[in-house]
Amino acid sequence: MKKLLIYLKDYKIESVLAPLFKMLEALFELFVPIVMAKVIDIGIPAGDRSYVIRMCLVMILLGIIGLVCSITAQYFSAKAACGFATKLRHSLFEHIQSLSFTEMDTVGTSTLITRMTSDINQVQNGVNMFLRLFMRSPFIVVGAMVAAFIIDVRSAIIFAVAIPLLSVIVFIIMYVSIPLYKKVQSRLDTVLGITRENLTGARVIRAFHKEEGETERFEEANGDLSSLQIFVGKISALMNPATYAVVNLAIVAIIWVGGIRVNTGAISQGEVVALINYMSQILVELIKLANLIVLINKAIACGNRVQSVFEISSSMSESPDQSIDTETDNAVEFKDVSLRYGSSETDSLSEITFSAKKGETIGIIGGTGSGKSSIVNMIPRFYDAFSGEVLVDGKNVKDYSIKALRGKIGVVPQKAVLFNGTIRENLLWGNENASDEDIYEALKISQAIDVVEGRRKGLDSEVAQGGKNFSGGQRQRLTIARALVRKPEILILDDSASALDFATDAALRKAIREMENSPTVFIVSQRASSIQYADKIIVLDDGRIAGIGSHDSLLESCGVYQEIYYSQFPKNRKED
Repeated sequence: MKKLLIYLKDYKIESVLAPLFKMLEALFELFVPIVMAKVIDIGIPAGDRSYVIRMCLVMILLGIIGLVCSITAQYFSAKAACGFATKLRHSLFEHIQSLSFTEMDTVGTSTLITRMTSDINQVQNGVNMFLRLFMRSPFIVVGAMVAAFIIDVRSAIIFAVAIPLLSVIVFIIMYVSIPLYKKVQSRLDTVLGITRENLTGARVIRAFHKEEGETERFEEANGDLSSLQIFVGKISALMNPATYAVVNLAIVAIIWVGGIRVNTGAISQGEVVALINYMSQILVELIKLANLIVLINKAIACGNRVQSVFEISSSMSESPDQSIDTETDNAVEFKDVSLRYGSSETDSLSEITFSAKKGETIGIIGGTGSGKSSIVNMIPRFYDAFSGEVLVDGKNVKDYSIKALRGKIGVVPQKAVLFNGTIRENLLWGNENASDEDIYEALKISQAIDVVEGRRKGLDSEVAQGGKNFSGGQRQRLTIARALVRKPEILILDDSASALDFATDAALRKAIREMENSPTVFIVSQRASSIQYADKIIVLDDGRIAGIGSHDSLLESCGVYQEIYYSQFPKNRKED
């Protein structure tokens, strides 16, 4: 948590002024019982109405000054806390963006969302309340006790007994409740994880009629969270009655002792009233302080969770772009490459060796889980090779800066993702400086021109979150167009035509082959028809290359390819 405080460095003045004005407010508040005592002891017995009015005006003035100081303190504390949280969110988001797919897979989306939202909000609230109360409450408690000793030492002994007793009650309740608040945040993670799964998988849940089961699962997790919150709330709720009981007993004792001291002439009636007011102030401030400590501990727990994300370093180191001129006909080359995900002890890919010449079309096919997507994900360094080398234009991908490497590559992932905005804004992700002519050219190649022309506003048509107002095939074609706008040297189509009909798929592949810049194209597909005309086909089986060659040669020599092809085109099988 301490490391996060660097985000307050631009708010040093506010961080000083907020508690300073709160102390001024507290100082004026401590004067009020003294003024009240003067009214009771001097003004009322003498019947001096003008003196009473003057003292009342003084109390009003003290209240107004205290109010101004309080508002000023809250302004500075809110400014510092909001600025702190804003900088923290920006920094955390930037750090998350720097993580590789490996770390993102390990941490989990729901956890990162919790850190970005709930946890940072708790830290913000903790900073805000800390700046406002961390000096005010102790100042009033100590100040009220000192004032009590100044008024009457014997009566003030009650303060000396009550304050430690109140502190013990507060400490015990906090000691029990603070660890439970940490568990509450962990269970909140679980609820958010289930919520995210249900929202993203709503169609699947309904397709399998699992609404009741998922509702029960959510209610169980939410019930656990709710019961824990109620339990810790009950423990925290003990603080008010326990502290009120002690304070009220102390007030009774003050009235008893004060009455005896008044009868002996040691103190006045007004001073007894002042002592009671000081005890009431101590009660309020101790409760505030207790709540502040609980809030700060929740903020610290959440801050540590946020800090734990910062401490995750990307497994993908980035070195400055090394300008090494290489002359090679190969756009991409894999040299004995193996890949492992996370802390797995087994290879997902093993001994992958092949080359793709510039302008070639490479088809990648294989069974489910054979590693097709894993291969193409290593080209733009979404994952790094565990061993071996991946070369782009004859240079190891690790010798490129990430920006320079991915600037050469257009990637169309398996899941077609569009962002809230317009069609134009989504397509400009590929090249923010692209003209309308470039955009329409990419739309024609991707067979998406009818998607745009079919909308009344054309390129300025709205795209809903996730592209939900487009069909699956339309989203795929628009994501292909987004990659083509970049005019990449290497184009990766990772099973990105699965929602297209055969005619559109064929027209798409034909248009890509006829592109002027002749990119090297990688087509990952389950369809043999999508890759059979590729210059080179790589057949994968359980993370290893089962065969490399043309369609005809693989039909003769590769059993895995034969099995895939004839399962899709049984009529083409030759009789033995």
